[in-house]
Amino acid sequence: MEKDMTKGSPMKLILGFAVPLLCGLLFQQFYSMVDAVIVGKYLGVEALAAVGATGSVNFLIIGFCMGVCNGFAIPIAQEFGAGHEKNLHKYVANSVWLSLIFAVVMTILVVILCRPILQLMRTPENIIDGSYAYIVIIFAGIPVVYLYNMTAAVIRSLGDSRTPVFFLVMAALLNIVLDLLFIIVIPMGVAGAAVATVISQAVAGLCCLIYMRRKFSILKLTREEWRWDGFCASKLCGMGIPMGLQYSITAIGTVILQSAVNSIGSDAVASVTAANKLAMLIMCPFDAMGSTMATYGGQNVGAGQLERVDQGLKSCSLLGLLYSLVAVGIVYAAGNKMLLLFLDAGESAILSNATMFMRTTVLFYFPLALVNIVRFLIQGMGYSKLAVFAGAFEMLARGLAGFVLVPRFGFHAVCYANPLAWIFADIFLIPAFFYVRSVTAKILNREKGQGAAA
Repeated sequence: MEKDMTKGSPMKLILGFAVPLLCGLLFQQFYSMVDAVIVGKYLGVEALAAVGATGSVNFLIIGFCMGVCNGFAIPIAQEFGAGHEKNLHKYVANSVWLSLIFAVVMTILVVILCRPILQLMRTPENIIDGSYAYIVIIFAGIPVVYLYNMTAAVIRSLGDSRTPVFFLVMAALLNIVLDLLFIIVIPMGVAGAAVATVISQAVAGLCCLIYMRRKFSILKLTREEWRWDGFCASKLCGMGIPMGLQYSITAIGTVILQSAVNSIGSDAVASVTAANKLAMLIMCPFDAMGSTMATYGGQNVGAGQLERVDQGLKSCSLLGLLYSLVAVGIVYAAGNKMLLLFLDAGESAILSNATMFMRTTVLFYFPLALVNIVRFLIQGMGYSKLAVFAGAFEMLARGLAGFVLVPRFGFHAVCYANPLAWIFADIFLIPAFFYVRSVTAKILNREKGQGAAA
């Protein structure tokens, strides 16, 4: 069922959209955590570090794919909010063609360049083979990343955030079974975890595709509507590529930081890997808020209701503040115990560093909430190119930490790198929103004046 977010209480709409989306993100992180738990417990700390060392480059490439798909969905959400069904069809069709092109080109390039990238990142010699075995399979699965993220983004753009959740839950359960099969029963090592992830995401993507074709009558396209449209493709690229670059530019900073962590040694890599696996789970609500505001902003700008955008921003920011306080309580009360999912109690030095990392970063979760809420709202309003600069600010901050602070202050500086990046991004994003709002208001007023004159 499509969901119109241009009418009704913004707080209720945001919660109603975000909660199912949060469940999906939690399960997505859950099966990522399962990889880490099984790898860490059955293959050891070195194998866990091998997987963890690929995290930043994984985010660099897969994040671009996800950003592109989310960007492609913004014109679809705007046309849905405006009630322009024919234009919506054109954008859906051209999103499919562009996704196919991007998937093929990216898969070929990154699989070829995989090992040189790991070497450039100074991946420790004792884990680089394991890192390569894991990440090359993940990158070979880029087409299924596009399949799932594009279909899920289209479904969400029409207001349905529940259905992709159901398929992610199914994929998470399948991933657990496949992890156990490919790591314990069939001893494939870290490669088994990668194979399990790719297969699970492929199943989720196929399910979304079948559901979308059967359940959304608004997505019934004619043969003529499936034709390539240069204007639509250009606009989609104008939305999708900047969003993808935003993820990738942010990830470049993460790669620089990961390289600095790699230089400290595999124990430091294991500490950050375990802490990040737990942090990604705890931070899921912020990702859900961001994706919600992209759809909410897109539909309401498409409908010309700018005042509802303001109301939505206030409501979602309040939710972000409240959850940030909850997260602090969770991490300080039970974070060190939760880290034992990935680490043995006897690995005291690694556990101590991972706990310090978690307790430092959680204090800055509200700035992170604003990064997600404001950036995705700006993108949903149609200003993806502007939002790219937020990623550049994050990259600058992590680059400063990686090149200057970590070599001087060691692991303590690693703990402050992400908070520094979030604060840098907010310094840009908050003024950027007021600029975007002002420009959008002028455009909407001009269109109303032209409509009245006609």
